[in-house]
Amino acid sequence: MTGDVTFRPRLRFALANTLLFIGMSTVLRTVLAVAFRPTSKVPSTEWIHAFVVGFHFDLAIATVLFLPLVLWIGLGSPQRWRRPLHRTLTTAGLFLGWLVLIFLLVAEGWFFEEFRSRYNTVAIDYLIYPHEVFVNIWQSYNVPAVVGACAVAAGLLTAAGWRLVRRPVDGASEGRVWVAVWAAVAVVLGLTVRVDEARFSTERTVNEIANNSIVAGLTAATTRNLDYGHFYPTMERGSAFARARRLVATPDSHFTGPPDSLQRTIPGDPARPRLNVILLLEEALGSEFFGVLGRPETLTPHLDGIARQESLLFTNLYADGNRTIRGYEGVFASFPPLPGDSIVARDRSENVETIARVLARDGYETMFVYAGRGLFDGTRPFTSANGWNHFVELKDFEKPVFTTVWGVCNEDLYDRAIVEMRHFHQQKKPFFLTTMSVSNHRPFTYPTGRINEDPNAKQRENAVKYTDFALARFFAQAKKEPFWEDTIFVVVADHGARVYGSQTIPIRSYEIPMLVIGPAVVKEPRQIPTLGCQLDVAPTLLGLIGRPYESTFFGRDLLLHPDLPGRVLLNHNRSVGIYRNQHLVTFSLNRKIEYYAGDPKLGQMLPVAQGDDFHRELELEATALFQVGDDLYMNRRYRLNPGPAPGDR
Repeated sequence: MTGDVTFRPRLRFALANTLLFIGMSTVLRTVLAVAFRPTSKVPSTEWIHAFVVGFHFDLAIATVLFLPLVLWIGLGSPQRWRRPLHRTLTTAGLFLGWLVLIFLLVAEGWFFEEFRSRYNTVAIDYLIYPHEVFVNIWQSYNVPAVVGACAVAAGLLTAAGWRLVRRPVDGASEGRVWVAVWAAVAVVLGLTVRVDEARFSTERTVNEIANNSIVAGLTAATTRNLDYGHFYPTMERGSAFARARRLVATPDSHFTGPPDSLQRTIPGDPARPRLNVILLLEEALGSEFFGVLGRPETLTPHLDGIARQESLLFTNLYADGNRTIRGYEGVFASFPPLPGDSIVARDRSENVETIARVLARDGYETMFVYAGRGLFDGTRPFTSANGWNHFVELKDFEKPVFTTVWGVCNEDLYDRAIVEMRHFHQQKKPFFLTTMSVSNHRPFTYPTGRINEDPNAKQRENAVKYTDFALARFFAQAKKEPFWEDTIFVVVADHGARVYGSQTIPIRSYEIPMLVIGPAVVKEPRQIPTLGCQLDVAPTLLGLIGRPYESTFFGRDLLLHPDLPGRVLLNHNRSVGIYRNQHLVTFSLNRKIEYYAGDPKLGQMLPVAQGDDFHRELELEATALFQVGDDLYMNRRYRLNPGPAPGDR
C-alpha cells in the first residue's frame, strides 16, 4: 500500500464505508421484514414508511458512527500518510470497528428472533450481567465459528476500502473543509432523530423493523423503559382499569378521577392532629434475622423486645423486589414493581405520587436523611422531585463516627435524624422524616466496641447485630425527646438479605418485618398477620394518622380492613408475579406464565403444570395491576394533578 492519499479518495473512502453500513442495515431490515412478517395484513404504505424511517435512522447513525474515521483520515499533514505505522493503526482500527459492527448486526438478528424487538433494556442487562449471559450464548451458539466469519467479513471490507485511496496527494488543506462539512452533517442528522418516528404503525413488529438497533439501544440505556405490552400479558385497556379499580377500592374510598385513573379520596377526620412520622428504611433487614419471627438464635434481641413490648409487628409482609430502589418505589410510592428497572431509575419519575407528596399537601415538612451519596441509585433526584423538601446526605455529616465506602454508620444517621426532628419540633411544624441506612451492606463493618463481635470479621450476621444495637440506641434517645409522644416511628426493610430459592421469583427470601412504634398510635403491643407488601406501607401509615387524603396508590391500609384479601406484587429481574393464599403466578419475557402453590414461609412453593381457578383469577389480577401501572407511569399520570410533561410516550 504505497503512495499517498488525496482528500477526494479519503472522502470516497469514508462515504464508501458509511454507505456500506447503511446497506448492511437495510439488508438486515429486509431479512427481518421477510422472516418475521406479522400475521395480520400490513398496508404496503406502512412497509414503505418503515424503510424510509429506517433509512433516516441508519443515515444519521452512520454519519455519527464514522465521524471518528473521518477525523482520523481527513486531518493531519500529507507526510503522516507516508508512515507505515499510521497505515497499520488505521487498518487495525478499521478492522476492529467492522468486526464489532458486523457481530452486532448478526447478534441483532438472533435477538429479534428471541424477543421480536430491536435492542432494549434486556440487551442492556446482558452488559450488566456478562458472566451469565455470555456463558448462555457460548452454550447456545457456535460462537467461534460466528466470530471467525465476522472476522473474515471485516477483513474483506477493510481491504476493499483501502483500494479506493491509492492516488497521489493534491494537498491537505481541502481535507479540513470536508471534515468540517461531515461533522456538521452528523450533528444535524443526529438532532433529527426522534424515537417516536418509529412508532407510526399499530403493528408493533413493523415499528421494530423500522427502528435502528443503536437508536433503540441508546434509548433503552437512557430511559430504562421496557415495552411492557409487547413482552407481558395484557387485556383490553378499559377492562384493565376497571379491574384495577375494583382491586384497589375499599368500602369507604371514593373514586374522583376519570375511568382510566386510580385517583380516589380516602376518608378521615380533619380534626385529628398531624402526627409526626419517621420512616426508618433499613438496608437488607429481612425477617430471617428476627427471633420474634421464628429464628431460633435471634440476631435482633433489642428489636425483638421492642416488637413484643411496645409495637405493632406486621408478621406477613413482603418486599416487592430485591434492591433498594425497589423498596423506594414500593414503600414511598405504593407503586407496583414493573418488570425491568424500578421507576426510580427511569426517565419519567418527576410525576410520581408518594407519601411525601400526600403529607406535604397536608402541611408537613418533609426530609430525607441518607447515609450515603445522594446520587447513588438516584435517591436525591427521585426524592427531591417527588415531595421531599429537604435532603441530607453523606457530605452533610460533620465528623462522622464511622464510614464505609457506602456512607456513614447507623449511629451517625440516627443522631442526625434526632437533630433534624428536634429542629422541626422547635418550629412547631409537623414533619415526615425518612432515613435510609447502609451499615448492613458489604463490607459489613461498623464501629468497634458497640457489640461483642469483631467488625473486621466482615460478616453479615454481625452487621445485623450492629443494626439492632443502633436502632435500640436510637429509640432510647428518642424517648427522651418532647416529640416522642406525637410521633409515629416505623422500621421496615428495603428488601431481604439475599435471594435464594429455585422459583422464578423466590418469594420466601422476600419476607421482611415492619414495626410501628410510638405511644400516639400503639396502645398495646400486638402482631398483625394480614398479608401485605411494601405497597401497603404508605396507606397503612396514613391510616394511622387518620386524616383524609387523596391517593393514586396501589396499596391499602392493612389495619383498616383486615378482612379484605391481601396480595403481594413481586419482581425478580425481568419477571413479575402476584401471590395470595398459597398461590403464586409469575410473568416472564415473551408472555411466559408460570404457576406455583405452597407455603412460602416453609419454602414449599412448587411449580404447578396446570393452574387452578384461583391461579387464573390471580393471573387476571396481575395482568390488570401491572398493565395499569405501566400505563399510568409511561403517560406520567401516576400523580394527582400532574404538571405538563416534558415529553410524551
